[in-house]
Amino acid sequence: MAEFFPRTSAAWRVEQPHALRRLTLSLTQMALVTGIVMRLWRTYVLTHGSADSWAWVGGTFLIGVAFLFLMCAIHLANFTLRNWIWRAPLFAIFESATEVVMSLALTTVGLEPLGADMAEVSDLIPIATRIFAWRIAGIILFSLVLGVVVWAVRRMLLVAEDRSSTVAAVHRATSEQPAAVEPPKEESK
Repeated sequence: MAEFFPRTSAAWRVEQPHALRRLTLSLTQMALVTGIVMRLWRTYVLTHGSADSWAWVGGTFLIGVAFLFLMCAIHLANFTLRNWIWRAPLFAIFESATEVVMSLALTTVGLEPLGADMAEVSDLIPIATRIFAWRIAGIILFSLVLGVVVWAVRRMLLVAEDRSSTVAAVHRATSEQPAAVEPPKEESK
């Protein structure tokens, strides 16, 4: 007689990704880390170093922008281009919101620089407006450029591998609407 319920069971082992990989997969965690680091970096840059030195101002600005775009790219690299349409703006919104909250916290403690003075709570609305405008526009523009580059490189690689049938199939799949499924016709006798 066949056993429908075996007496022994096999143990399934689920492999969890490493902590860094789990971080890169989470939109909210990546945006939180990016927002916190960006605001703390800005505070450090404005309170240390010379504002008269163009090398200091330009170099630290480029480091900040590179970090922001790198974190966005690391997160988006885990997903298909179609998912980038909603992930990039949402990443920008979460990152900006985190920076605004960090700015409020630093302002409350008296550590948020605003030019030569320290920011006050009444300065929060202009700071938040500036953060949201620049971060959202920058991240969306960067994601668009990165998406075009990724699409072009993938296409060139497929052509270089002489997989032109794959290129044609991908092009048809993305440009055409799926055909409606028709029931099979009955043969007449």
